[in-house]
Amino acid sequence: MANDRLSQLLGVLLEADVEFVIIGGLAGVLHGAPVTTADIDIVHNKSDANVDRLLALLRAVNARMRADPRNIAPSRAHLQGSGHVLLDTDLGPLDVLCQVGVGQDYAWLLPRSEVLARGGRTLRIVDLPTLIELKLAANRAKDRLVIPLLVATLEERQAKR
Repeated sequence: MANDRLSQLLGVLLEADVEFVIIGGLAGVLHGAPVTTADIDIVHNKSDANVDRLLALLRAVNARMRADPRNIAPSRAHLQGSGHVLLDTDLGPLDVLCQVGVGQDYAWLLPRSEVLARGGRTLRIVDLPTLIELKLAANRAKDRLVIPLLVATLEERQAKR
């Protein structure tokens, strides 16, 4: 991963034993697509124990709501809701999504994810076909730009099988 701070943030998430699936640009990077990202997007397990671990981690990295001058820290209610919790941390931006879309939460993503080894720990990332579907559904300009790169990466992978 090119950005050292984001790599540190990912390491902190893994060390805290937070259960999550990586989606977004970092998932593309980890799949080997020639893309870059400036943040980490995760969908987390909203169980009480996991939210406790996530809250402790967010306090440790001084997480605050992005673009909010009130300097608000995320709460249990934020993390157990259904919205997107967009945060700035001492280690870089972290987008904590309670769900991607209606019904597309952690449990929905689990069977659509792959496990990677990283530093003696395991990491879940959304699989490439689902990442492409999510980017198509989002239909944002930045997503439309990376879809051809993600599709090409998937096609290269399939051709090697």
